[in-house]
Order: sequence, then structure tokens, then C-alpha cells
Amino acid sequence: MTADVLQPARMWPRDVVRVGAVGLRTRPARAFLSALGIAIGIAAMVAVVGITSSSRAELDRTIASLGTNVLTVSPGTTMTGEQAQLPTEAEAMVGRIGPVESVSAIGLVDGAKVYRTDKIPVAETKGIAAYAARADLNSVIGARVRSGTWLNAATGTYPATVLGATAAKRLGIGRAGPDTQVLIGGDWFTVLGILAPAPLAPELDTAALVGWPVAESELGFDGHPTTVYTRSEESQVESARSVLGATANPEAPNEVEVSRPSDALAAKQAAGEAFTGLLLGVGAVALLVGGVGVANTMVISVLERRAEIGLRRSLGATRGQIRTQFLAESLILSALGGAGGALLGAVVTYGYAAYKGWPAVVPIWVVLGGVTATLAIGALAGLYPAIRASRLSPTEALATP
Repeated sequence: MTADVLQPARMWPRDVVRVGAVGLRTRPARAFLSALGIAIGIAAMVAVVGITSSSRAELDRTIASLGTNVLTVSPGTTMTGEQAQLPTEAEAMVGRIGPVESVSAIGLVDGAKVYRTDKIPVAETKGIAAYAARADLNSVIGARVRSGTWLNAATGTYPATVLGATAAKRLGIGRAGPDTQVLIGGDWFTVLGILAPAPLAPELDTAALVGWPVAESELGFDGHPTTVYTRSEESQVESARSVLGATANPEAPNEVEVSRPSDALAAKQAAGEAFTGLLLGVGAVALLVGGVGVANTMVISVLERRAEIGLRRSLGATRGQIRTQFLAESLILSALGGAGGALLGAVVTYGYAAYKGWPAVVPIWVVLGGVTATLAIGALAGLYPAIRASRLSPTEALATP
């Protein structure tokens, strides 16, 4: 008569989770510190990707609000390498191009230095340049006046100026008003307004803008535009771009440079993405360090719990069940760290985006990818300790003091 062979009890998934969590509950401090290493790596990765995505969304929103249909025309260099000049009629000629909806211009006033007072040494210009500006410039490039008002047909004939954001900061002027004056080319000009930063025309940030008529009559401006700004129909931007150079300077189209300001913003975004790759590498290193911490915790756990392993083996637990127990413990530990890190990274992203006034964006792929990565690291970190625990014989484990 054949004796019945007893089969080991089967462990259901909930039993595996319950048994795997025993080691974490009995050593909460160690479990917390190990999970913290994983959490820091995941939080760093989620926050880096989230903040970068939020910044990209803000940049896209800014470009969309300012318009991608702005083109600029500026003088290049001559065949001999000298600085070229746009004709005084360039602005009017560009305005006759069919797809061009609006056009405006600025012109550099040579020799007109800008100072806060007449006590400033001549050499200390603070990099501020004086430009003649058309009255419709702000509407064409989407410039916003932060304080005061913009130039108009009347004020453009009087000694009045609008300062760029950086220029006002360098001159120590926080608010425009009738009592605020700056010295431009030896004459006093009243500060009518202060611009907010102009993303599509960064050259205006360090400029003191005066009316075209007063620049010619008081500052010796020669009337040649330095930059011509145009807005074209969205569908006809490339068509307008192809003829702008020849239209602005028919005699020497090769001495004209045509650019699209939004392309510069896109390039800036691409540079930011390269920096993001570096930060992601730092996050990956932190995640690897956290995985090493989990592996260390699991190895120590096996050494400390040899008696428990021996008792379970004596009561009928198989090698596979012991292996499953410790592997489950490692996975739970990593999952807790991954979930906590993903949550922390999302909170950091939303907080930073709110502080900067950006739309908060946390890509779902980075959250899911981060948690998946922690589970993979947890499995690798717990594999060796789990196999080591399963190989202990009951007598060897129980004999350990």
C-alpha cells in the first residue's frame, strides 16, 4: 500500500504579500531608510521630467500667444566684412509684400549713450543703447508695457522714452512717471513707460526707445532702420521670408539677414532638453544607489532571520516559498519607495510650476516608467538574498545562535 505524500500548502498572492510584509513591519526604520533611497531617485527623475515638460508647455504657450508669424529683417555684412546698412525705404518696401499684414522698425542711434544722471562717468554705459522706434512697434512684436504707457504719434515728437526691462533695472528705475528722467545723448528724456521682457525681441530689453521724429531732430539719427519687424499670414510665412531680403535691399539682398524669432526660442528649448538628459542621469544614479541599499537591507535581513527561515523550513515551507517570501519583501520595499518617489516628484513639479506661473505637466510615462524601474531594481536587489535564504537547510538555520 502506497503512503500518501503530503503536498506543501499553496501560497496565494495575498499570503505572499502578507508574509513578505512581515520583515518590513518588524524593522520599520530600516525599511523606511531603504525605501527612501529608491524614493529619492524616482522623485528626482519625475521632478526633472515634470519641470522640463512644464517649462516646455509654458514656452509653447508663450510662442503661441506672441505668434510664430513674426519675421525680422536686419543688416548683415558687406563683401569686405563691414557692417551693412538697410535703406531708409526698407520698411515701406517690406510693407508692400502681399502676405505681410503689419510692419514696424527700430533704428540704432549711434553715439547716443544712456545714463541715469549726468554724474555718471562716460565709460559706464551699462550696455544700454538708444533706439528710434515706430509708434506701432509694440503691437507688431507683442511687447507689453509693465509700467506707464507706450509711445504714440504725439509723444514720439517730444523727449520721451520707454525703457526695456533690463535697461530699467540697470538704471535703477522701477516705475515710469513725469518726474523720472534719464540722460540720452546729452538731453534729458522723460521715462514714459517700462517694458516687460520681450521674448520675440530680446534686443529691446536693454534699449531706451524714443520716437522716430525726436531721434532725427534731437539725437542726429540718420533714419536707417536697424531691425524691421513683420507679421505675415500664418500660411504665407515661408513665402514672405523668401522675398524679404531682396525687397528690403534690392541693390544688395546678400547683405540682409532674415530670421524668425520663434526659431530662437525653439533652439533654447532644445538646449534645455540636453540639460534635462544630464539631470536624468543624476536621477538614474540616485536610483541605482537606492537599489544597492535595498539589496544590502535584504542581505542583512536574511542573516538576521536565519532562525525564522529554519523554523519555517522545519514546518514544511519549501525552498520556493522561502525564495518567494524574500523576493516579495524586496518588491514591496521597492514599490513603496517608487510610489512615494513618484508622488514626491509630482508634488515638487506642481509646486515649482505654480511658483513660476507655468502650466503643470507630469507625463504619465515617467510615473509608470519610474515605478516599473523600481520593481525591476527591487527584483534584482532581492534575487540573491532570496536564493541565499532558500538554500539554508533547517538544521543549519536553527543551529545559528
